[in-house]
Amino acid sequence: MKKITRTATLIVAALVCFAFTVHAEEGDKRKGKYTYRNVYKTCHAQNAASPAKPPLNPDSKTQAQWKKMFETKDFAQFGCKDVWAKLSQEDLNNICAYLVSGAADSPTPAKCK
Repeated sequence: MKKITRTATLIVAALVCFAFTVHAEEGDKRKGKYTYRNVYKTCHAQNAASPAKPPLNPDSKTQAQWKKMFETKDFAQFGCKDVWAKLSQEDLNNICAYLVSGAADSPTPAKCK
């Protein structure tokens, strides 16, 4: 009986750890929205000729397109490559979560510009 209980406990612990790992890789969309806006403000401050609004909004692409952009780390469309290159993987995951959550094909696309 102890062996079954111990095995069940280990399985539950492993599943909990796996769930936290998967959630951590997805990112936090609230933090991502905040970080995305700050990154763009930094870019705009460096280059006054850039437009005041971000060039890409969450509904500019589909979920798959956003995920591909962040997998390949192709941030040329955003401009300010040096600022994007300095971001941590956690910040990139958060920004990706924000953009994917408001993508054109998401359940709640971000319609506000």
